[in-house]
Amino acid sequence: MLEIAFRSQGHRVDSATSVDGALRKLEVSHYDLLVSDIKMPNATGLDLLGKVHETHPEIPVILMTAHGTTNTALYAGQMGAAGYVEKSHEFVDDLKFAVERALETLRIKDENQMLRRELVKDRGLDKIVGQSPPMKALFELLLSVAPTNSTALILGESGTGKELVARAIHDHSRRADRPFVTINCSAFQETLLESELFGYMKGAFTGATANKKGLFEYASGGTLFMDEIGEMSVPMQVKLLRALQERKIRPVGGNEEIEVDVRVIAATNRDLQQMVREEKFRTDLFYRISVIPVMVPPLRSRPSDISLLAFHFLEQFRAQMGKPVSGLTAESVRLLESYTWPGNVRELENAIERAVALERGPEITPDSLPERVVHGGDSMHVGTGAMDLPRDGIDLQNHIEQIERKMLTAAIVQSGGVRTKAADLLKMSYRSFRHYAKKYGL
Repeated sequence: MLEIAFRSQGHRVDSATSVDGALRKLEVSHYDLLVSDIKMPNATGLDLLGKVHETHPEIPVILMTAHGTTNTALYAGQMGAAGYVEKSHEFVDDLKFAVERALETLRIKDENQMLRRELVKDRGLDKIVGQSPPMKALFELLLSVAPTNSTALILGESGTGKELVARAIHDHSRRADRPFVTINCSAFQETLLESELFGYMKGAFTGATANKKGLFEYASGGTLFMDEIGEMSVPMQVKLLRALQERKIRPVGGNEEIEVDVRVIAATNRDLQQMVREEKFRTDLFYRISVIPVMVPPLRSRPSDISLLAFHFLEQFRAQMGKPVSGLTAESVRLLESYTWPGNVRELENAIERAVALERGPEITPDSLPERVVHGGDSMHVGTGAMDLPRDGIDLQNHIEQIERKMLTAAIVQSGGVRTKAADLLKMSYRSFRHYAKKYGL
Protein backbone atom coordinates (compact mmCIF):
# COMPACT_ATOMS: atom_id res chain seq x y z
CA MET A 1 0.00 0.00 0.00
CA LEU A 2 2.77 2.44 0.93
CA GLU A 3 4.79 1.57 -2.20
CA ILE A 4 1.77 2.48 -4.34
CA ALA A 5 1.08 5.66 -2.35
CA PHE A 6 4.63 7.01 -2.60
CA ARG A 7 5.21 5.97 -6.22
CA SER A 8 2.06 7.89 -7.14
CA GLN A 9 3.78 10.97 -5.70
CA GLY A 10 6.80 10.47 -7.98
CA HIS A 11 9.15 8.81 -5.47
CA ARG A 12 11.35 5.87 -6.37
CA VAL A 13 10.53 3.22 -3.79
CA ASP A 14 12.20 0.00 -2.66
CA SER A 15 11.08 -2.28 0.15
CA ALA A 16 12.31 -5.01 2.48
CA THR A 17 10.49 -7.39 4.81
CA SER A 18 13.03 -7.48 7.65
CA VAL A 19 15.85 -5.55 9.28
CA ASP A 20 18.45 -7.84 7.74
CA GLY A 21 16.88 -7.39 4.32
CA ALA A 22 16.93 -3.61 4.70
CA LEU A 23 20.60 -3.61 5.74
CA ARG A 24 21.52 -5.74 2.72
CA LYS A 25 19.82 -3.26 0.39
CA LEU A 26 21.58 -0.34 2.10
CA GLU A 27 24.93 -1.99 1.36
CA VAL A 28 24.40 -1.97 -2.41
CA SER A 29 22.11 1.02 -3.11
CA HIS A 30 21.75 4.66 -2.10
CA TYR A 31 18.56 5.89 -0.43
CA ASP A 32 17.52 9.42 0.59
CA LEU A 33 15.07 8.28 3.27
CA LEU A 34 14.17 5.15 5.20
CA VAL A 35 10.69 4.39 6.61
CA SER A 36 10.41 1.46 8.98
CA ASP A 37 7.83 -0.27 11.15
CA ILE A 38 8.89 -0.72 14.76
CA LYS A 39 7.46 -4.17 15.49
CA MET A 40 9.03 -6.80 13.21
CA PRO A 41 10.29 -10.39 13.56
CA ASN A 42 13.75 -10.94 15.08
CA ALA A 43 14.73 -7.24 15.26
CA THR A 44 12.81 -3.99 15.73
CA GLY A 45 12.74 -0.71 13.87
CA LEU A 46 14.62 0.84 16.78
CA ASP A 47 17.40 -1.70 16.21
CA LEU A 48 17.43 -0.73 12.53
CA LEU A 49 17.53 2.97 13.45
CA GLY A 50 20.62 2.42 15.58
CA LYS A 51 22.45 0.43 12.89
CA VAL A 52 21.58 2.95 10.15
CA HIS A 53 22.92 5.81 12.26
CA GLU A 54 26.17 3.89 12.67
CA THR A 55 26.66 2.97 9.00
CA HIS A 56 24.67 5.64 7.09
CA PRO A 57 24.26 8.65 9.43
CA GLU A 58 23.24 10.86 6.49
CA ILE A 59 19.97 8.91 5.91
CA PRO A 60 16.97 10.18 7.92
CA VAL A 61 14.76 7.46 9.40
CA ILE A 62 11.00 7.70 10.03
CA LEU A 63 9.46 5.12 12.35
CA MET A 64 5.83 3.96 12.27
CA THR A 65 3.87 1.80 14.67
CA ALA A 66 0.40 0.65 15.64
CA HIS A 67 1.48 0.28 19.28
CA GLY A 68 2.71 3.77 20.08
CA THR A 69 3.51 5.01 23.56
CA THR A 70 4.92 8.28 24.80
CA ASN A 71 8.08 6.53 25.98
CA THR A 72 8.63 4.92 22.57
CA ALA A 73 8.19 8.26 20.81
CA LEU A 74 10.64 9.97 23.18
CA TYR A 75 13.16 7.17 22.81
CA ALA A 76 12.90 7.31 19.02
CA GLY A 77 13.52 11.06 19.13
CA GLN A 78 16.50 10.64 21.43
CA MET A 79 17.97 8.06 19.04
CA GLY A 80 17.70 10.55 16.18
CA ALA A 81 14.56 9.47 14.32
CA ALA A 82 13.51 12.08 11.75
CA GLY A 83 9.83 11.30 12.38
CA TYR A 84 7.45 9.11 14.35
CA VAL A 85 4.00 8.23 12.99
CA GLU A 86 1.25 6.17 14.59
CA LYS A 87 -1.02 4.03 12.45
CA SER A 88 -4.47 5.62 12.59
CA HIS A 89 -7.31 6.38 10.20
CA GLU A 90 -5.16 9.28 8.88
CA PHE A 91 -2.04 7.12 8.76
CA VAL A 92 -1.12 7.48 5.07
CA ASP A 93 -1.64 11.26 5.07
CA ASP A 94 0.33 11.60 8.30
CA LEU A 95 3.18 9.52 6.89
CA LYS A 96 3.20 11.51 3.63
CA PHE A 97 3.48 14.72 5.65
CA ALA A 98 6.38 13.32 7.71
CA VAL A 99 8.18 12.15 4.55
CA GLU A 100 7.73 15.51 2.80
CA ARG A 101 9.07 17.35 5.84
CA ALA A 102 12.11 15.07 6.19
CA LEU A 103 12.95 15.29 2.47
CA GLU A 104 12.57 19.09 2.45
CA THR A 105 14.99 19.39 5.37
CA LEU A 106 17.40 17.03 3.61
CA ARG A 107 17.11 19.02 0.36
CA ILE A 108 17.92 22.32 2.09
CA LYS A 109 20.87 20.77 3.91
CA ASP A 110 22.29 19.12 0.77
CA GLU A 111 21.83 22.27 -1.30
CA ASN A 112 23.62 24.41 1.27
CA GLN A 113 26.51 21.97 1.58
CA MET A 114 26.86 21.79 -2.21
CA LEU A 115 26.88 25.58 -2.58
CA ARG A 116 29.44 25.90 0.16
CA ARG A 117 31.72 23.30 -1.41
CA GLU A 118 31.52 25.00 -4.80
CA LEU A 119 32.33 28.42 -3.41
CA VAL A 120 35.24 27.53 -1.17
CA LYS A 121 36.77 24.78 -3.33
CA ASP A 122 40.46 25.44 -3.92
CA ARG A 123 40.17 28.81 -2.18
CA GLY A 124 40.81 27.94 1.44
CA LEU A 125 38.03 30.33 2.49
CA ASP A 126 35.95 27.61 4.15
CA LYS A 127 35.95 29.41 7.51
CA ILE A 128 33.87 32.20 5.98
CA VAL A 129 30.42 30.89 5.10
CA GLY A 130 28.43 32.50 2.29
CA GLN A 131 27.26 32.09 -1.30
CA SER A 132 25.35 35.35 -1.92
CA PRO A 133 26.57 37.95 -4.47
CA PRO A 134 27.94 40.27 -1.71
CA MET A 135 29.98 37.39 -0.27
CA LYS A 136 31.24 36.27 -3.67
CA ALA A 137 32.50 39.82 -4.22
CA LEU A 138 34.14 39.76 -0.77
CA PHE A 139 35.89 36.46 -1.54
CA GLU A 140 37.30 37.88 -4.77
CA LEU A 141 38.55 41.00 -2.96
CA LEU A 142 40.22 38.95 -0.22
CA LEU A 143 42.08 36.82 -2.73
CA SER A 144 43.34 40.00 -4.43
CA VAL A 145 44.28 41.79 -1.20
CA ALA A 146 45.98 38.91 0.61
CA PRO A 147 49.23 38.64 -1.44
CA THR A 148 50.03 42.35 -0.97
CA ASN A 149 51.77 43.83 2.05
CA SER A 150 49.47 46.85 2.30
CA THR A 151 47.54 47.79 5.42
CA ALA A 152 43.83 46.99 5.21
CA LEU A 153 40.85 48.49 7.02
CA ILE A 154 37.93 46.12 7.55
CA LEU A 155 34.62 47.93 7.96
CA GLY A 156 31.32 46.47 9.06
CA GLU A 157 28.72 46.29 11.79
CA SER A 158 29.31 44.41 15.02
CA GLY A 159 28.96 40.67 14.62
CA THR A 160 29.67 40.50 10.88
CA GLY A 161 32.89 38.49 11.30
CA LYS A 162 35.61 41.08 10.74
CA GLU A 163 38.24 39.02 12.56
CA LEU A 164 37.51 36.01 10.34
CA VAL A 165 38.07 38.23 7.31
CA ALA A 166 41.37 39.48 8.74
CA ARG A 167 42.52 35.93 9.42
CA ALA A 168 41.57 34.89 5.87
CA ILE A 169 43.75 37.72 4.51
CA HIS A 170 46.64 36.53 6.69
CA ASP A 171 46.15 32.86 5.78
CA HIS A 172 46.37 33.68 2.05
CA SER A 173 49.34 36.02 2.37
CA ARG A 174 53.07 35.36 2.18
CA ARG A 175 53.05 35.71 5.98
CA ALA A 176 50.75 32.73 6.54
CA ASP A 177 53.44 30.71 8.34
CA ARG A 178 54.17 33.60 10.73
CA PRO A 179 52.11 34.76 13.76
CA PHE A 180 48.61 36.22 13.53
CA VAL A 181 48.24 38.40 16.64
CA THR A 182 45.01 40.16 17.69
CA ILE A 183 44.18 43.02 20.03
CA ASN A 184 40.93 44.81 20.83
CA CYS A 185 41.86 48.47 21.22
CA SER A 186 38.73 49.26 23.22
CA ALA A 187 39.78 46.85 25.98
CA PHE A 188 42.76 48.96 27.16
CA GLN A 189 43.28 52.44 28.56
CA GLU A 190 45.75 54.62 26.64
CA THR A 191 48.82 53.89 28.79
CA LEU A 192 48.09 50.18 28.94
CA LEU A 193 47.47 50.03 25.19
CA GLU A 194 50.86 51.60 24.48
CA SER A 195 52.71 49.07 26.65
CA GLU A 196 50.62 46.22 25.19
CA LEU A 197 51.53 47.21 21.62
CA PHE A 198 55.13 48.35 22.06
CA GLY A 199 56.21 46.53 25.25
CA TYR A 200 58.01 48.09 28.20
CA MET A 201 61.31 48.07 30.04
CA LYS A 202 61.92 47.03 33.61
CA GLY A 203 61.13 49.91 35.97
CA ALA A 204 59.13 51.89 33.36
CA PHE A 205 56.21 52.08 35.79
CA THR A 206 55.02 50.54 39.03
CA GLY A 207 54.72 46.80 38.53
CA ALA A 208 57.14 46.64 35.59
CA THR A 209 59.49 44.15 37.26
CA ALA A 210 60.96 42.81 34.01
CA ASN A 211 61.28 43.72 30.33
CA LYS A 212 58.27 42.67 28.26
CA LYS A 213 57.81 42.39 24.50
CA GLY A 214 54.89 44.14 22.88
CA LEU A 215 52.49 42.69 20.33
CA PHE A 216 54.35 44.36 17.47
CA GLU A 217 57.40 42.26 18.34
CA TYR A 218 55.37 39.09 18.83
CA ALA A 219 53.78 39.64 15.40
CA SER A 220 57.08 40.39 13.67
CA GLY A 221 57.09 38.78 10.23
CA GLY A 222 53.34 38.19 10.51
CA THR A 223 50.12 40.13 10.92
CA LEU A 224 48.77 42.30 13.73
CA PHE A 225 44.97 42.62 13.73
CA MET A 226 43.81 45.74 15.58
CA ASP A 227 40.06 45.52 16.24
CA GLU A 228 37.96 48.54 17.28
CA ILE A 229 40.68 50.95 16.19
CA GLY A 230 38.14 53.77 16.27
CA GLU A 231 38.25 53.64 20.09
CA MET A 232 41.92 54.62 20.21
CA SER A 233 42.77 58.02 21.77
CA VAL A 234 44.28 60.75 19.58
CA PRO A 235 47.68 60.75 21.39
CA MET A 236 47.89 56.97 20.91
CA GLN A 237 46.98 57.42 17.24
CA VAL A 238 50.10 59.59 16.83
CA LYS A 239 52.32 56.84 18.25
CA LEU A 240 50.73 54.18 16.09
CA LEU A 241 51.13 56.30 12.96
CA ARG A 242 54.84 56.69 13.62
CA ALA A 243 55.25 52.94 14.12
CA LEU A 244 53.51 52.25 10.81
CA GLN A 245 55.53 54.85 8.89
CA GLU A 246 58.95 54.14 10.38
CA ARG A 247 58.44 50.41 10.97
CA LYS A 248 60.08 50.97 14.32
CA ILE A 249 58.77 50.93 17.88
CA ARG A 250 60.11 52.18 21.18
CA PRO A 251 59.10 50.23 24.32
CA VAL A 252 57.70 52.27 27.18
CA GLY A 253 60.61 53.41 29.32
CA GLY A 254 63.14 52.47 26.65
CA ASN A 255 65.72 54.58 24.80
CA GLU A 256 66.39 52.41 21.78
CA GLU A 257 64.09 51.74 18.86
CA ILE A 258 63.35 48.26 17.60
CA GLU A 259 62.73 47.51 13.93
CA VAL A 260 59.61 45.46 13.22
CA ASP A 261 58.20 43.87 10.10
CA VAL A 262 54.46 43.69 10.67
CA ARG A 263 51.45 43.91 8.41
CA VAL A 264 48.65 45.74 10.22
CA ILE A 265 45.01 44.99 9.53
CA ALA A 266 42.59 47.28 11.38
CA ALA A 267 38.85 46.97 11.89
CA THR A 268 36.03 49.13 13.19
CA ASN A 269 32.25 49.40 13.21
CA ARG A 270 32.45 53.19 13.48
CA ASP A 271 32.39 55.81 10.73
CA LEU A 272 36.04 56.86 10.72
CA GLN A 273 35.51 59.49 8.03
CA GLN A 274 32.92 61.19 10.24
CA MET A 275 35.35 60.94 13.17
CA VAL A 276 38.01 62.61 10.99
CA ARG A 277 35.61 65.47 10.27
CA GLU A 278 34.94 65.77 14.01
CA GLU A 279 38.73 65.69 14.66
CA LYS A 280 38.38 62.56 16.77
CA PHE A 281 40.52 60.51 14.41
CA ARG A 282 43.69 61.71 12.67
CA THR A 283 43.42 62.21 8.91
CA ASP A 284 46.96 60.94 8.26
CA LEU A 285 46.37 57.74 10.24
CA PHE A 286 43.05 57.16 8.51
CA TYR A 287 44.67 57.23 5.08
CA ARG A 288 47.58 55.13 6.36
CA ILE A 289 45.41 52.26 7.62
CA SER A 290 42.79 52.40 4.84
CA VAL A 291 45.08 51.73 1.88
CA ILE A 292 42.75 48.81 1.12
CA PRO A 293 39.23 49.20 2.56
CA VAL A 294 37.25 45.97 2.93
CA MET A 295 33.52 46.18 3.64
CA VAL A 296 31.90 43.14 5.28
CA PRO A 297 28.17 43.10 4.42
CA PRO A 298 25.57 42.83 7.21
CA LEU A 299 23.57 39.62 7.34
CA ARG A 300 20.32 41.38 6.39
CA SER A 301 21.83 42.26 3.00
CA ARG A 302 22.54 38.60 2.19
CA PRO A 303 19.41 36.65 3.28
CA SER A 304 20.28 33.71 1.03
CA ASP A 305 23.21 32.98 3.37
CA ILE A 306 21.07 32.65 6.50
CA SER A 307 20.07 28.99 6.12
CA LEU A 308 23.61 28.13 4.99
CA LEU A 309 25.03 29.69 8.16
CA ALA A 310 22.32 28.11 10.30
CA PHE A 311 23.21 24.59 9.13
CA HIS A 312 26.92 25.41 9.55
CA PHE A 313 26.40 26.40 13.20
CA LEU A 314 24.03 23.47 13.73
CA GLU A 315 26.73 20.98 12.71
CA GLN A 316 29.24 22.78 14.93
CA PHE A 317 27.12 22.83 18.09
CA ARG A 318 25.53 19.38 17.72
CA ALA A 319 29.08 17.95 17.63
CA GLN A 320 30.16 20.01 20.65
CA MET A 321 27.08 19.08 22.70
CA GLY A 322 26.79 15.50 21.45
CA LYS A 323 23.11 15.93 20.57
CA PRO A 324 21.25 14.10 17.76
CA VAL A 325 19.85 17.31 16.25
CA SER A 326 20.45 16.92 12.53
CA GLY A 327 18.29 19.55 10.85
CA LEU A 328 15.81 22.42 11.00
CA THR A 329 12.12 22.27 10.20
CA ALA A 330 10.95 24.20 7.14
CA GLU A 331 9.10 26.64 9.43
CA SER A 332 12.27 27.28 11.45
CA VAL A 333 14.20 28.04 8.26
CA ARG A 334 11.42 30.42 7.15
CA LEU A 335 11.52 32.27 10.49
CA LEU A 336 15.30 32.57 10.41
CA GLU A 337 15.23 33.96 6.87
CA SER A 338 12.50 36.50 7.64
CA TYR A 339 14.26 37.98 10.71
CA THR A 340 16.48 41.06 10.20
CA TRP A 341 19.41 39.98 12.46
CA PRO A 342 20.56 43.32 13.93
CA GLY A 343 23.36 41.41 15.68
CA ASN A 344 24.42 39.85 12.38
CA VAL A 345 26.22 36.49 12.17
CA ARG A 346 27.12 36.52 15.87
CA GLU A 347 23.43 36.80 16.81
CA LEU A 348 22.54 33.94 14.45
CA GLU A 349 25.31 31.80 15.92
CA ASN A 350 24.02 32.43 19.45
CA ALA A 351 20.45 31.66 18.37
CA ILE A 352 21.44 28.30 16.88
CA GLU A 353 23.57 27.41 19.91
CA ARG A 354 20.55 28.10 22.14
CA ALA A 355 18.25 26.10 19.87
CA VAL A 356 20.55 23.05 19.82
CA ALA A 357 20.84 23.19 23.60
CA LEU A 358 17.06 23.35 24.11
CA GLU A 359 15.84 21.06 21.31
CA ARG A 360 14.76 17.57 22.35
CA GLY A 361 13.88 16.23 18.92
CA PRO A 362 15.87 15.50 15.76
CA GLU A 363 15.14 18.90 14.19
CA ILE A 364 15.21 22.48 15.45
CA THR A 365 11.61 23.66 15.79
CA PRO A 366 10.29 27.22 16.27
CA ASP A 367 9.81 26.47 19.99
CA SER A 368 13.59 26.31 20.41
CA LEU A 369 14.29 29.61 18.64
CA PRO A 370 14.51 32.94 20.52
CA GLU A 371 11.17 34.72 20.85
CA ARG A 372 12.44 37.76 18.94
CA VAL A 373 13.18 35.52 15.94
CA VAL A 374 9.80 33.78 16.06
CA HIS A 375 7.97 37.11 16.27
CA GLY A 376 10.22 38.95 13.84
CA GLY A 377 11.65 41.28 16.47
CA ASP A 378 8.23 42.90 16.99
CA SER A 379 6.92 40.70 19.78
CA MET A 380 4.56 42.29 22.30
CA HIS A 381 5.64 42.08 25.91
CA VAL A 382 3.13 41.53 28.69
CA GLY A 383 4.27 42.54 32.14
CA THR A 384 2.43 43.27 35.33
CA GLY A 385 0.91 46.35 33.69
CA ALA A 386 -0.60 47.01 30.28
CA MET A 387 0.56 45.36 27.07
CA ASP A 388 3.18 47.33 25.10
CA LEU A 389 2.34 47.66 21.42
CA PRO A 390 4.87 48.41 18.64
CA ARG A 391 5.33 52.16 18.10
CA ASP A 392 3.66 52.13 14.69
CA GLY A 393 0.70 50.06 15.90
CA ILE A 394 -0.32 46.57 14.90
CA ASP A 395 -2.75 44.85 12.52
CA LEU A 396 -4.63 42.82 15.15
CA GLN A 397 -6.34 40.41 12.76
CA ASN A 398 -3.10 39.68 10.92
CA HIS A 399 -1.25 39.20 14.21
CA ILE A 400 -3.89 36.75 15.45
CA GLU A 401 -3.68 34.79 12.19
CA GLN A 402 0.12 34.62 12.49
CA ILE A 403 -0.20 33.27 16.03
CA GLU A 404 -2.78 30.69 14.92
CA ARG A 405 -0.56 29.53 12.07
CA LYS A 406 2.51 29.25 14.31
CA MET A 407 0.59 27.36 17.01
CA LEU A 408 -0.80 24.92 14.43
CA THR A 409 2.67 24.39 12.96
CA ALA A 410 4.19 23.87 16.42
CA ALA A 411 1.50 21.32 17.28
CA ILE A 412 2.09 19.39 14.05
CA VAL A 413 5.84 19.36 14.70
CA GLN A 414 5.49 18.38 18.37
CA SER A 415 3.09 15.55 17.50
CA GLY A 416 5.48 14.19 14.89
CA GLY A 417 3.01 14.99 12.12
CA VAL A 418 0.14 13.03 13.70
CA ARG A 419 -2.72 15.47 13.24
CA THR A 420 -5.15 13.89 15.67
CA LYS A 421 -2.51 14.36 18.38
CA ALA A 422 -1.87 17.92 17.17
CA ALA A 423 -5.59 18.67 17.60
CA ASP A 424 -5.46 17.25 21.14
CA LEU A 425 -2.47 19.46 21.98
CA LEU A 426 -4.48 22.51 20.92
CA LYS A 427 -7.58 21.34 22.83
CA MET A 428 -9.74 21.41 19.71
CA SER A 429 -11.76 18.89 17.73
CA TYR A 430 -10.12 17.17 14.79
CA ARG A 431 -12.74 18.75 12.50
CA SER A 432 -11.75 22.25 13.72
CA PHE A 433 -8.08 21.42 13.37
CA ARG A 434 -8.55 20.33 9.75
CA HIS A 435 -10.45 23.55 9.03
CA TYR A 436 -7.61 25.75 10.35
CA ALA A 437 -4.91 23.59 8.73
CA LYS A 438 -6.66 23.98 5.37
CA LYS A 439 -7.07 27.73 5.95
CA TYR A 440 -3.31 28.19 6.48
CA GLY A 441 -2.19 25.63 3.90
CA LEU A 442 -0.55 23.31 6.44
